Amino acid sequence: MGYFASQLRVDAGFSKLLPLQHPYMKTFVKYKEEFGGANRILIALMTKEGDIFTPEFFKTLKAVTDEVFFIPGVDRAQVKSLFTPNVRFIEIVEDGFAGGDVVPADFQPTPEGLSRVRTNIIKAGQVGRLVAKDFSGAMISANLLEIHPTTGKRLNPIEISKKLEEIRKKFETQNIQLDIHIIGFAKVIGDVAEGAAGVIVFFLIAFVITAILVYLYSLSAVLTFLPLFCSLIAVTWQLGLLTIIGFGIDPMSILVPFLVFAIGVSHGVQMINAVRGEIFLGTPSQDAARNSFRRLLIPGGVALISDTIGFLTILLIDIEIIQETAITASLGVAVIILTNLILLPLLLSYVKLDKKYRDTVVKRAELLNPLWGLLYRFAKPRVALITVAICGGLFVFSLWQATQVRIGDLHQGVPELRADSRYNKDTAIITDRFSIGVDILSVIAETKPDGCIDYDIMETIDRFSWTMRNVEGVHSVITLPSVAKIINAGWNEGNLKWRILPRNQQVMVQAITPVDTSTGLLNNNCTAMPVLIFTSDHKAETITRIVTAVKNFAKENDRDDLHFKLATGNVGVMAATNEAVDAAQFPMLIYVYAAIIALCILTFRSIRATICIVAPLALVSALAYALMAYLEIGLKVSTLPVVALGVGIGVDYGIYIYSRLQERLKVDDSIETAYLMTLQIAGNAVLFTGITLAIGVGTWIFSDLKFQADMGILLTFMFLVNMLAAVILLPALAALLLKVKPKPSAVN
Repeated sequence: MGYFASQLRVDAGFSKLLPLQHPYMKTFVKYKEEFGGANRILIALMTKEGDIFTPEFFKTLKAVTDEVFFIPGVDRAQVKSLFTPNVRFIEIVEDGFAGGDVVPADFQPTPEGLSRVRTNIIKAGQVGRLVAKDFSGAMISANLLEIHPTTGKRLNPIEISKKLEEIRKKFETQNIQLDIHIIGFAKVIGDVAEGAAGVIVFFLIAFVITAILVYLYSLSAVLTFLPLFCSLIAVTWQLGLLTIIGFGIDPMSILVPFLVFAIGVSHGVQMINAVRGEIFLGTPSQDAARNSFRRLLIPGGVALISDTIGFLTILLIDIEIIQETAITASLGVAVIILTNLILLPLLLSYVKLDKKYRDTVVKRAELLNPLWGLLYRFAKPRVALITVAICGGLFVFSLWQATQVRIGDLHQGVPELRADSRYNKDTAIITDRFSIGVDILSVIAETKPDGCIDYDIMETIDRFSWTMRNVEGVHSVITLPSVAKIINAGWNEGNLKWRILPRNQQVMVQAITPVDTSTGLLNNNCTAMPVLIFTSDHKAETITRIVTAVKNFAKENDRDDLHFKLATGNVGVMAATNEAVDAAQFPMLIYVYAAIIALCILTFRSIRATICIVAPLALVSALAYALMAYLEIGLKVSTLPVVALGVGIGVDYGIYIYSRLQERLKVDDSIETAYLMTLQIAGNAVLFTGITLAIGVGTWIFSDLKFQADMGILLTFMFLVNMLAAVILLPALAALLLKVKPKPSAVN
């Protein structure tokens, strides 16, 4: 398995982020070949001072254009730059029309040549599009193919990102008067992958801290080594199995092995605690391991199965990257059943512990007696009633706060990266200096054949573009009718009074003919005309506002020969993703809770016991949503699985504590006494489990990647608060719900 794990590759792809069964994505796939996908890159060359009209700038712009053009995987037909032949101007002259390339074939970077290009840029309407509004920079736009043209394999965006960085470094070094800014999906994935490389450092830090904590808990080098060893085996098997089944690991799910390691250590500590306790009672090591295996197989197995179900429920979300994360995590947890519930007790059967070690552990355990004396009071009826009332109020408050959680991104820039990252700074500069950016929503106007020469259809599309221009958050809109109006005015000596859509079909043909399909504004037979809506950002509220406006207009104006279809463009992808996440969040929680409830009922055969275990989980889930609202963390692809993971793993505490409590209730005559004994036997292991899990994910908070930091905050919170809820709310509920028959003699 180690060999297969070493062969694991990083596997990132644009299509993995798409909810392909969503109606928007069906439109996206249908027109991807004709109008390009949402996988676009923008490279902006910006001068540090002055404007672009210098020989050095145009020399660099030409060289960068050529470099981008020949990157494997770039759709060369759709590369746009001042130097590409698809960027042209048309002007009105005495004899009619004249036009040509913005940068002519005979261009020389002389003052006269540069002045001519400046005039052509203005004539072509490229100010704010391919040229900055203040002439301080120029842009190169390129679409990426999904499949590598040479290898036939899926295009690797990480490789594209590396080539773009090489271009940036090369030309910023050659021309120190320039800054190069790059945005687009491939660059995002490349920067995420680069940041994810730091995960190795965080894993090592978490491993060292965990090893120290395990040693402080066990006070034995052997007992420290064994759970760490078994957990590392689980991670190795997990990564090896991914290779065997043909999976890679995506930068977005690269944290899952962290989680598997932390879960493995936490269950390993439970096994160590049980075996060590048996040996201290004088049981031989082999019998101690056997007894502990029997005792922990059911609670440990149920806990790990609950973890697995928590992961598998994420498969309900029809987004490939989330489904891959679910499968990756499920494999890891399934392997833990073998390594930490079966292999670990076998290894522990060879461990010998002397009396001196026993005395040291017992003496150290006595230090926690004051804490157990405090916690066991929550099992007293009066305190339990107050505790449940407070937690109930907290639950209601958290549910109210949870309604403030928003779907999608809440801030400008790419949420996977920090606000001060190079990518987000590049985004801010491009958005500020240009009228277009990488954030674009394309609505497809589907019509009958030759719909572009039908006045009624074109007029409706024109009204739609006017409506969208007046929606808050829309930066600009480009449509075929708007271009046709300009051309129509051109046929009438440029008179602004003629900048209208002609009602005569022959005149409309005259206005449409100069517009080529390469503009992306129409297809070959005019059955589809994209309306390109450039947005100011991709915040959730912006997307929702614009999509709602599109739907409202479509509802009022769709007819047999014209339908407005959402959506292509990266904002269209985000809109579909947000709706998919919104639709999946509650069914996902219902399924994970239903599975856990069913497992608890099957295991403990008691509705009351199930309530004691599940109610603390529900409280923590509500608190997690409230925390997301407070920290302004949107519910999106990276954060949606967190709540399910937190529930699936958080149930471990309750299962271990309740199983011990159930054992003690057979011999103790009160909930208080049984719970005190439970804490003395298993309390330190439960506390250690919570701290170990929290540390395992807590190091993520310091990641360069914002989405990892958000996941780290949420999971650390859920693991710690689930632990506290298990030792505080669970006994309080047990005191109110469980009935204990008095025993003739209690064993304390």
